[in-house]
Amino acid sequence: MAGEYTWEERRLEWLYGLLGLYNGLVVLLMAGFMSLTQEKIVNSMTAHAFLTTLPIVPLPASKGFLLSVGAYALLILLGKLYRHGGMTSGQLHLIFAAEIGICMLLMKSLNLAYDGIVLLAVADLMHRYHGENQSWLLLGAMLGIYFMANYNMAIFQRHVAPFDVYTAYYRPEVQSVLLAIKNGFQSFNIVLFVLYLVLLVQSKHHEKERIASLNKQLEEANVQLRAYALEAERTAETRERNRLAREIHDTLGHTLTGIVAGLDACIVLVDAVPTAAKKQLEKIRETARHGIVDVRRSVKKLRPDDLEKMPLQQAVKKVIAEFSASSGVEIHLVELGWPEKLREDEEEVIYRIVQEGITNARRHGMATKVTVTCGTEPGRFYIMIADNGKGCDKPQHGFGLRHMEERLELLHGRLRYWSDKGFTLEATIPMGKNVMDNNGEADV
Repeated sequence: MAGEYTWEERRLEWLYGLLGLYNGLVVLLMAGFMSLTQEKIVNSMTAHAFLTTLPIVPLPASKGFLLSVGAYALLILLGKLYRHGGMTSGQLHLIFAAEIGICMLLMKSLNLAYDGIVLLAVADLMHRYHGENQSWLLLGAMLGIYFMANYNMAIFQRHVAPFDVYTAYYRPEVQSVLLAIKNGFQSFNIVLFVLYLVLLVQSKHHEKERIASLNKQLEEANVQLRAYALEAERTAETRERNRLAREIHDTLGHTLTGIVAGLDACIVLVDAVPTAAKKQLEKIRETARHGIVDVRRSVKKLRPDDLEKMPLQQAVKKVIAEFSASSGVEIHLVELGWPEKLREDEEEVIYRIVQEGITNARRHGMATKVTVTCGTEPGRFYIMIADNGKGCDKPQHGFGLRHMEERLELLHGRLRYWSDKGFTLEATIPMGKNVMDNNGEADV
């Protein structure tokens, strides 16, 4: 399609069309001249003298003219087919051989007066061939075509009516003009063909440069992609290590803190109220089993067991209830709103924030009461965990706080904490359109 051609290709096609149009005009004029001259010779009653100078009897004037014009039209049609894409190599060779045959026929019908049409076949060959040794093969093909044309011309030499015999019918001064015009036709055709070759070679050269440039850009892109892939692999490894560290730290810390607090209670109860101590030990055993399951799931890159079995709100209530039962800490959950829809990674971060927050309240603050508040505001969800522990004027940035911050950063969230009659931390997560108020309150 013309719209797919580049400017150089359009210019090349235009010049090829001009070459075809020019040769068609020359064939028409040469065939017309010989037919007209032959008619004049017949009408002037000098046919006998004319025939005695010829080695053969020429075709009738009209037949010779139609044969030349028809052969040229067929040559143009074959050229169109040859330059058309989507053909196999065998079909191209067949069409090219047919072009050579038509060229020979056309030259014979013009009595070998004009051989410039061979250049059309050469132009087609050069246009289509794109091999590795293109230049050498094209040079060989051109030499072969010209040898073939000359060989056939030598064979036809005694079977055609020479052009000079036709010009001999006219006065000497007219003969000189006719020969000059004939040579001019040949020369101008060669000029057009050479110009076509120059543009073709220039176009091929630019095409190679463009392909080389694209290959270079592609290679550079591949190098960058390999570098990005290595960087992504290292980043993924780092994230996985951090994830495992966070999961194990949070799960084990939460579980062991509950167990230690529960055992402290057992030590106090075992002599005074053995039955209560036994119930406390059962809760501690359940907490330990739950912790083992979560550690295994963390190593296997699975979500916490509670989140797999129940919605986020129920999972948060359950982890708070279990920790409260095993550690003896009184935990109050205030629900001021929950997002309507959350992704799995968002649910896991919220779950872990609550789990780590109440664990730290007992482990580091020795708190006996904790209030967990969950709520929504336009564009964000927040969790606030406040305890009545000993607090800390200068909190140490340990694993727990750092892991909570890393988890929130993955969601573009933020963690704030301060000490005021205990310790308070606040985690916020941007929610966008997923936020929808669902006010309520529940105690645990």
